[in-house]
Amino acid sequence: MRREILFEMKSPYRDDFRIDGFWFGQGQPTMAIVGAMRGDEVQQQFICSQMVSQLRLFEQRGELASDLSVLVIPSCNPFSMNVSRRFWAMDGTDINRMFPGYERGETTQRIAAALFSQLQHFTYGVQMASFYMPGEFVPHIRMFHTGYEDVQVARLFGLPFVTLREPLPFDTALLNYNWQVWGTKAFSLYAGLTSRVDSTNSQMAIDSILRFLKRIGVIKRRVQNAGYDSVCFHEEELVSISAPRAGFYVLLIGAGAHVAPGDVLARILDPYDGSVLSEIVSPVRGTVFFAHSNPLVLQNTLIYRIQSFDD
Repeated sequence: MRREILFEMKSPYRDDFRIDGFWFGQGQPTMAIVGAMRGDEVQQQFICSQMVSQLRLFEQRGELASDLSVLVIPSCNPFSMNVSRRFWAMDGTDINRMFPGYERGETTQRIAAALFSQLQHFTYGVQMASFYMPGEFVPHIRMFHTGYEDVQVARLFGLPFVTLREPLPFDTALLNYNWQVWGTKAFSLYAGLTSRVDSTNSQMAIDSILRFLKRIGVIKRRVQNAGYDSVCFHEEELVSISAPRAGFYVLLIGAGAHVAPGDVLARILDPYDGSVLSEIVSPVRGTVFFAHSNPLVLQNTLIYRIQSFDD
C-alpha cells in the first residue's frame, strides 16, 4: 500500500486541507473507489476505510494482481465533515457539482479539477454516492443513460438492482457523468444510508466491490458469495409516493421489504394531539426501493419509491 496526498491547500484557520489516496498494486490504473464528497457522507467514508483495510491485507498476502492498480479515496471533503456541514463549509457549494473542474476557479472547482486529473485515466470507477433526501435505499448501482453506460459490467457488483437515469442539465457537472463521457466505466453505489453507519448495508457494499474486483481480475482469491442476479430498470419506472400531510412520520416498512397493495407503509401523526392524519399504503406489489426516514415530514415530500413487480 502506498499513501499519497492527491491535493493539498493551505488554510489560515485550521490544519491544511488534504485529500489522501491509497494505492494498491502496480501497473494499469484499473479501479478508482471514491468515498465521501460531502460532509455528511459518514457511511460512504466508512466503507472506503474498510476497503483500504481489506485491500491492504490482500496485498500483504500476495492476493492482488501485480500488473493492475487500485486507488481508494476515503474522503474528498474532510473540512465539511469536521464541522458537520454537507457542502463546502465556506460558501455552501457542492464539490460533486463542479466536475470536470477548473484549476483557476473557485475553491470547489479547483478541488474537482485536482481530483479529476487523478481519476480520469482509470478503466473503472465507483463513487460511494448519497441521495439529497433523508432516507434508506436498497443498496444498488446507479448509472446515467449517456450512451456510454455498460449494464452488463454494472451487474458484476452483484447487488439487487442496477438503475438507469436520464441525465438532467445540472447532472453534467457530476463526477460520474464526466467519468463516463471521458471513457471510464463509472458507477454510483448507493449503500443504503448516509449520515450513520449501518453494519448490514455497509458490509453488503464492501462485499459487492470485492466481488467486482475479483471478476475484473484485480483480486486473485475467492470471494465469499456470488451476490444477486441484478435486476436492471430505468428510475422512471419506480412508483413514487408523496406525503399527503405534514406531521410526525412513523416508518413501519423500510427499504428492501416486499409489499402488496393495501399494505400500510407508514403513518403521519398530528404533532399536537397524536391523532393519525394519514396512513400511507402501497398502491402496488413490489419491493420498497427507497423509504423516507426523518421523524418529521412536510406535505408533498417524497417518502417512498417502490419497484413494482410485473403481474
